[in-house]
Amino acid sequence: MTSQKFVPNKKRAVTIQDVAKAAGISVSTVSRVLNGKADVAAATQARILAVIDELGYTSNLAARSMRSHRNNLIGLVVPDIGSPYSIEIMKGVNRAIAETDFDLLVFTTADAQKTDALAHEQHYVSLLSNSITDGVLIAASATETFVSHTPIVSIDPHAPNPDYPCTQGTNFEGAKKAVEYLLNLGHRRIGFITGRGDSHSAARRKEGYCAALKLAGIAVDDTLIAVGDYTTKTGERAARQLLTLPKPPTAIFAVNDQSAIGVYQAAEKLGLSIPEDVSVIGFDNITEAQYLGLTTVDQFLSEMGYTAVQMLISLINHKPLEFQIHKMPAELVIRKSCRRI
Repeated sequence: MTSQKFVPNKKRAVTIQDVAKAAGISVSTVSRVLNGKADVAAATQARILAVIDELGYTSNLAARSMRSHRNNLIGLVVPDIGSPYSIEIMKGVNRAIAETDFDLLVFTTADAQKTDALAHEQHYVSLLSNSITDGVLIAASATETFVSHTPIVSIDPHAPNPDYPCTQGTNFEGAKKAVEYLLNLGHRRIGFITGRGDSHSAARRKEGYCAALKLAGIAVDDTLIAVGDYTTKTGERAARQLLTLPKPPTAIFAVNDQSAIGVYQAAEKLGLSIPEDVSVIGFDNITEAQYLGLTTVDQFLSEMGYTAVQMLISLINHKPLEFQIHKMPAELVIRKSCRRI
C-alpha cells in the first residue's frame, strides 16, 4: 500500500477581485468605495462593505475608514531607524501613541545621509497621506513644504522655514550654553565639529558657538572648525584633523553626540585622554552619552516626539494649535568629559 504525502491546504488571501465577484460588481467600483469616492450609490457601498466583512478582506485600511471616517493610524517617517537620534524620538512617539487609540506605521529611508532625501520624504508623505493614515509625523525633515491630504507635524526639522507645524530645540541657545561652559572652565582654543550643510539646526548651533566666542572677546578661528555630517565616522575624522593641529584645541564642541563619540575614538587612537588632554561636549543627550560620561546639551528628543504626536492628533480632530512651532528649551547636562584648565 503506497502512502500518500499530506499537503496542507493553504488559504489564499482574499483579493479585491474576490470582493467584486462576490458583490456582483466591477473591481473599479470596489476600488472607488475603498478610496472614499462619493459617486457610488449608498446601497452598493453597503453591499461591498458587507462582502468585505463576510470574506475577511482586511488588507485595505480604507474600508475601516468608510465606517468611522478615519483610520486611527498615524504614519512616522524617520531618516535612519537604527540611529540613536531616531530611537530617542521614537521613544516619545511610542509613549504618546500608547496613550491613544491610534496605531503607528513607520517608514525609514534607512540612511540619513542619502542625497535625495527631499524626494524620499515627499514620496513617503504622499504614500502615507493617500487614504492610509490620518496624519503624518516626519523626523528631521529637509523639505520646507509638502503636498499632503492629511495633517503633517515635523520633529526637529532641518528645513529653515517649514510651512507645517513642528517641534524643535533651541539650537542656538543650547550651543551658546555649551561654549560658555567651556569658556568658564578656562578654555580659549575651542574646536567645533559642524553638522550637515543642509541642516538648519546645525547652522544654528554653529551660530551659537561663534556668538559665545565673540561675547568673550575671542575671534572665530576657521582652523578650529572641522566639517562633519552628524555621523561618528566623520566625527572621528574631523576630531583627528583638530587634534593634530600644530596648536590643537584644549576643548571640542561637537554638533551632536554621535560626532562627539568620534572625538573619543580619535583621541584613543592618538593616545590622548578625555578630559585630561581634551575636553568634549556633545549635543542631543542620547543614551550612549550617559554611559560615556559625556557632557552634552539635552534638547529632549523624546519629548519632541511625544509633543508632536499630541499636536498631530489635535489637527486630526480639527482642533487649532496654540503654537505652530513648539520650542523645547535646551539644557546643559554636565558630566565628566570636561575639566578646568
